[in-house]
Amino acid sequence: MNTQRLPIPALRWATAATLAAGGYIHAQLYVDEYRFIHIIGPLFLLQASASFALAALLLIGTPPPLLRAAAAGVELGALVGFTASRTVGVFGFTERGLQPAPQAVLSLLAETGTLLLLAIWQMTVATQHRAARPPVRPPIPNRATTRTPFD
Repeated sequence: MNTQRLPIPALRWATAATLAAGGYIHAQLYVDEYRFIHIIGPLFLLQASASFALAALLLIGTPPPLLRAAAAGVELGALVGFTASRTVGVFGFTERGLQPAPQAVLSLLAETGTLLLLAIWQMTVATQHRAARPPVRPPIPNRATTRTPFD
């Protein structure tokens, strides 16, 4: 894929949309049923709040790399929490499979999509920075100070 052709504003908007979608799913789950679960409920509310805040900050303008890293961290945290809740449990809370349906699948898609978009965005920024730098040319040796085996 040629990342030089992907416009940064489109990546910014798409990333904000997937972040907000994941936040909305967590907020919906919090309101519907998870608010009553000790520790887990507040974590869902925190996830939703962080996702909405980061999505809004992304839409303000081109964010610094630290903001993109924070967005990646929030999404990775959600994926780790999802995995842990289905394996070892999180604060005594466990779930099975892709329940609650369809929110579990939609959340996974949104979080994975955000991480994919952030990776593409980072590659695009790196490619643009490389293209903007002038090529480095080796210095031309001074004939007066350079000796060859035939001198």
